[in-house]
Amino acid sequence: MHIAFATESDNEYIKDRDRHIPENLIPAKIKANEIYILQDEDGSRIGWMRYGYFWDNIPFMNLIWVDEPYRGKGAGAEVVQFWEEQMKQKGYDMVMTSTQADEGAQHFYRKLGYKDAGCLILDSQPLEILLTKKLDLTN
Repeated sequence: MHIAFATESDNEYIKDRDRHIPENLIPAKIKANEIYILQDEDGSRIGWMRYGYFWDNIPFMNLIWVDEPYRGKGAGAEVVQFWEEQMKQKGYDMVMTSTQADEGAQHFYRKLGYKDAGCLILDSQPLEILLTKKLDLTN
């Protein structure tokens, strides 16, 4: 698998698939290198990951999407580890993400070393679990 920063040529791909971000925000996130594109060995897109910042100073992974045929083969873990390394290089010593309590992703994140940090209840949605991970900047 190959991981690359999204470019303008990925805008339509993301817009057509990501239902959790307003269309008008995608170009700015691409320009800020806050979206990664996952590609298979042939260079075909197989997913994406995007992030922002919690309180404007803690990198917060908003979404990972891996197409169904590629799930369970390490692509998700690989992009998370890639992102964590990028955040370490930028000097961040902590990262965050969240997942709904009724989703299996919480177990995925815990296996990668994320710890429960709290929760949030929004309207009629399931409980949102906030997770953090300390990054070791010494290696």
